[in-house]
Amino acid sequence: RMVLLACGPFTPSDGVAFEPLSDLLEVVARDRPDVCVLFGPFLDAKHEQVESCQLLSSFSDVFRLCLRTIIEGTRSAGSQLVLVPSLRDVSHDFVYPQPPFPFPDLPKEDRARVLLVPEPCTLDID
Repeated sequence: RMVLLACGPFTPSDGVAFEPLSDLLEVVARDRPDVCVLFGPFLDAKHEQVESCQLLSSFSDVFRLCLRTIIEGTRSAGSQLVLVPSLRDVSHDFVYPQPPFPFPDLPKEDRARVLLVPEPCTLDID
């Protein structure tokens, strides 16, 4: 099995354009790992624009856009996707242990391959 692991933040420190995330999704599309485990933060509470309240959208809107980008960007690779929250995710509960991300908008066709897990968690791969 090929397992790809990546840790956030997935944005540069001077913007929330998610260029590092786009680069990562290109690697996923190219290498087609069986499992892709992504650890947050997905929208970092320590990000310059978050701390200074300069985002043009709400935290939850930016976070949902990030998740949609990840889910759609990994769909063609067919990878099992595991999303693990971080205490620095600004749009999630920062208690420990952390519950999984709530994502009621998860498309029906992706529910079998996208796993939203708590932190900490134990994964049994194959």
